Amino acid sequence: MCKSNIRNFCIIAHIDHGKSTLADRLLEYTSTVVKKKMKDQILDDMDLERERGITIKAKTVRMDYYKYENNKKYVLNLIDTPGHIDFTHEVSRALSACEGAILVVDATQGVEAQTLVNAALAKKAKLKIIPVINKIDLPTADIDRTREQIKEYLKIDMVPIPISAKEGNGTEKIIDSIIVNVPPPTIICESQLSALIFDSFYNSYRGIVVIVRIFDGEIKRNIKVKFITSGIECEIIEVGYMKMKMIEADKLSAGEVGYIIVKIKDIHNIKIGDTITECINPTRFIHTACRETNQFVFAGLYSDSTSKYNDLKTALEKLRLSDPSIIYSPETSATLGFGFRCGFLGSLHLEIIKERLEREFGLNLLVTAPSVIYKIKLKNKNELISIDNPIKFPNRFDIKETWEPYIEATIVCPVNCLGLVIKLCQERRGTKVYMKYIDIRTVVLKYHMPLAEIIMDFYDTLKSISKGYASFNYKHIDYYISDLVKLEIMVNSKIIDAFTIITPKSKALFMAHYISKKLKNIIPKHMFEIPIQVMVNNRIISRETIPAMRKDVLAKCYGGDITRKRKLLEKQSIGKRKMKQFGKVDVPFEAFVAILKIHEN
Repeated sequence: MCKSNIRNFCIIAHIDHGKSTLADRLLEYTSTVVKKKMKDQILDDMDLERERGITIKAKTVRMDYYKYENNKKYVLNLIDTPGHIDFTHEVSRALSACEGAILVVDATQGVEAQTLVNAALAKKAKLKIIPVINKIDLPTADIDRTREQIKEYLKIDMVPIPISAKEGNGTEKIIDSIIVNVPPPTIICESQLSALIFDSFYNSYRGIVVIVRIFDGEIKRNIKVKFITSGIECEIIEVGYMKMKMIEADKLSAGEVGYIIVKIKDIHNIKIGDTITECINPTRFIHTACRETNQFVFAGLYSDSTSKYNDLKTALEKLRLSDPSIIYSPETSATLGFGFRCGFLGSLHLEIIKERLEREFGLNLLVTAPSVIYKIKLKNKNELISIDNPIKFPNRFDIKETWEPYIEATIVCPVNCLGLVIKLCQERRGTKVYMKYIDIRTVVLKYHMPLAEIIMDFYDTLKSISKGYASFNYKHIDYYISDLVKLEIMVNSKIIDAFTIITPKSKALFMAHYISKKLKNIIPKHMFEIPIQVMVNNRIISRETIPAMRKDVLAKCYGGDITRKRKLLEKQSIGKRKMKQFGKVDVPFEAFVAILKIHEN
């Protein structure tokens, strides 16, 4: 294949702006998928993606396109990317393997928060951006307004292409624009292999499959290659292209995108963003374009049975191959047994990982309340220590200062719900730093606020108060001093470590009352009275009591002396005291879920 006829591009957009639908039309138009086998969101092969209507994993596909006007055959390597902020790392990896990007903007919504971020990432990667205005067939579409926003706010001078991905209008114009505007791959050195790993996954039958972009040289079966970062050397078993399925080929040449299968047993040796080169003639060019992923939300993952601990460990190892952004380490809970402390990119990422583990590996999991990484300066030490687990929060007498991570939130919302959005940000301890009107109907807000305030239900609440029209994006800025305390929940005078949370001192009383009342309604009655207490700094600040389940011991005692009844009641009282002392309280699964929704009321 002539290198000048290869085009590598990705589709980027805000969530639900039509990326996957546009990918469907491109696959149809290039006859990569025959019409009778076509289905909506064909690249979203996970049931979870179809149910939620979102893309979770970036998908790579090769399209062969013959252009009759100039009698040339083109290879179009497409990468369909996610749109949610939690999966921005997937977008970053896709951009590093491309020369161009199709930026899709919804004609009914206009420029939104993630649109701004994706456009900035594409510019930073020095890609050719092709703006596309989608959903022009809808009655509420405002093409002129969207075109003006793209020019004025995104600073993209190229005239956007109006399309309807659902109807298929404008697909040919996009293909032509890709061929004309996206530059072909640039080859630096033909003689030395240099390939970038930008994705991977685990196949039950074939093992580890690595998705690569070849920048220089070529990669063939049976050659020995080296992974620069890990230093591992291994032999190539198979190479090929990613169409709708893996198509084996003799080799992959410079400029092409495809897959390789290698003889590696340890999945931890595969690093996304690593460079592959040939052992006998190594390259001097090391790829550093892939964005580093930083985990900001941490939670405990536990199986419903301690006997399935090894199954959970194996599942995490396999899942991490396709999603390297998750990190984990073993931890033990007195309540839940053996599990893992896992780091996620955000609350949606946590939710998706939990569901994937349950669906793909047949596990039944329990997730503890999410937390962020806090930094604490102790009185006897000068350096800051990091705490990712509330249980490890030190005693207040040992703490000099507590610091929590802050983010800069960018919110794009309609003017008519501006007041409610500002109120929400203020309730979440936000400080306004910027406000600008894109046009008479849309405003952009920027707030600095604690990360802990947005990982629970901020996004859902924002969508609710704006009737679905507001969009949200954030980036991490720094740590700031905050007055934080540790809330410990005791059930029947025993601390449930999985319930422990860190909260601002100003909200401690509210959260203590909320949690104690919520648990009172969830934990079932036992044969003895159960106290639920919330403690801060060894001081009880809230208490609720679950009354004992009554048993009428006097039902069979009628008539006779009153002392007979007193003896029975005294015997029952002694029995209940023993049960309270030695009895075990069964905390149901719903109680742990309730702790995740402390902002609900």
